[in-house]
Order: sequence, then structure tokens, then C-alpha cells
Amino acid sequence: LRPATKDDIAHFFTWCYPPPYDSYNLSEGPTAADLAYYLDPCYRFHVVVDEADAVVAFCSFGEDGQVPGGDYSADALDIGMGMCPDLTGQGKGGAYVNQVVAFALATFAPPALRVTIAAFNRRAQRVWQRAGFVEVGRFGRERDQMPFIMYMRSTT
Repeated sequence: LRPATKDDIAHFFTWCYPPPYDSYNLSEGPTAADLAYYLDPCYRFHVVVDEADAVVAFCSFGEDGQVPGGDYSADALDIGMGMCPDLTGQGKGGAYVNQVVAFALATFAPPALRVTIAAFNRRAQRVWQRAGFVEVGRFGRERDQMPFIMYMRSTT
């Protein structure tokens, strides 16, 4: 993993997911505001790269991984993650998630890790469950009541 750059951000803004995953598509851009957001150190955006240094996924550590409407009172580091759509559904997600988890544990030493995943995204749920995350709650997103599931993994 390495910190995301402007070029990385521009690259993952081009990713286009097919339905039903198209809700993950980012807007046209990135705009100056988008760049400022993704480069803001408080969100800790990083990219996962392959052997050729090509970006295969991006992730964030902290508040960006939270979905409005969820109960985030438990002490945990939130992880947000997106994977290149050309690589989804091929069994590669587990390796990328394991890299992100190892980085989070080594860098931040949190008491627990947490991910929030759209309820329809069974593929992502299976990957995170295989990485040791367990369901701790369900809720509807504030703006539209879209169902989300929260998963946690203790680090102790």
C-alpha cells in the first residue's frame, strides 16, 4: 500500500461498475473538491498496487469508511475500500483485503477494525467475513434507507 496521489485518484474516478454495483461509480471528475477530499490526510486514502505498480484497489482509514445512519460508538478503525471493477468477481479481493488489514494493524494499532458494506454486496461481505470480520449490526442509510451491514474484527 502507498498513499494515494492525484494520478491515482484520477484513475479510480474512471472505474465503471456494472449494475447492481453501479452505485459505487464516482461522479465525472475528479473535481478540485474531489481531489482535496481524497488527498485530505484525515481520511488516509491509500492504494493497493500490483507487481507492475498498477492501482488495483483504493482504501481509506477512518471516518470516510462510515455511512451516515450507523452506530459508530464502538472504538474501532473504519476501513473503506473499492476495487478495480475489471478485477471483481475473480477471487482476488481476499488478497487485497488481507493487505489492507495488515497495513491497518501495523500502522494504526486499533482495538478493532470495522467495515460497513451495502447489504446487496454479498461478494464484499464474503471477502471480509473470510478475513475474520463478523456482523455486528444492520441499519438504513440516512438519506434513502438503503440497507447496510456493519462488520467488526477484534485486534486483541
